[in-house]
Amino acid sequence: MEVNIETKLSGLLGYPLSQSLSALMQNAAFKECLLNKIYIPIEVTAENLETVVRGISKMNFDGFNITKPYKIEIMKYLDETDEYARLIGAVNTVAVKNGMLKGYNTDGTGFLRSFEEKSGTKIEGKTVFILGCGGAARAVSMTLALNNSGKIYICNRTYESAVSLAEEISIKTGRCNAAVPMVYKDMEEAIGDSDVLINCTSVGMIPGRDETPLDKSLLNRNLTVCDVIYNPRRTRLIRDAEEAGSKTVTGEAMLVYQGAEAFELWTKKAAPVKTMFDVVNNSLNL
Repeated sequence: MEVNIETKLSGLLGYPLSQSLSALMQNAAFKECLLNKIYIPIEVTAENLETVVRGISKMNFDGFNITKPYKIEIMKYLDETDEYARLIGAVNTVAVKNGMLKGYNTDGTGFLRSFEEKSGTKIEGKTVFILGCGGAARAVSMTLALNNSGKIYICNRTYESAVSLAEEISIKTGRCNAAVPMVYKDMEEAIGDSDVLINCTSVGMIPGRDETPLDKSLLNRNLTVCDVIYNPRRTRLIRDAEEAGSKTVTGEAMLVYQGAEAFELWTKKAAPVKTMFDVVNNSLNL
């Protein structure tokens, strides 16, 4: 593709971004659909986030994604946020139109689609144990609650954050006590009570591929263990879960499905999901 004055820009804001496959995936999708667009990674430090976002609004961007650690922070710099993203309290996708920035969240629906497709089961009625309280955890937990999951345990190293998110889920979904905060030392009983365990932290991401957010002795064959991390595909948590006999759901499908939703928001075209999967799977197999 020839880059010219008409070329639209998209990108990924976060820090660090060395593990990200979003640029490879989105650029392959743009090429497949013959779009005059390019997608670039934009590493940005916290003190420069506002400056970068303001600059993007004045450039030839039609959208961008946001990843760790700015999915919550980004909201203060947007002109508008759609209802679902407001409910979640985090944004991972922004559309730019006439210099105005509108935030969306495709993480939760991307996870739900990947979970139900890869596990072969529905989330309705399932008791879920979630590790983390960041942007991904907010999107996943709120989406599961809205789709009639059973009880959701929220476990975070900072207990006050778990309490806050659990209360928010219960209030916003209208489901009293839908979510229960947990402290790390009490996780054993809650995991034993759960059908699904989801790691929404960054523990296990490259370069920390041998790190895990919990001891493998807590895993069992009755669990479906999910990791939102996709690089590496088989994190230490996933490997431990396989040894424990758990069913597992790796993170690459969530990456593709949330990215496909973002693609469609920016382009108003159907995303070439097969091409996006091919690129991601080929890259992760290297």
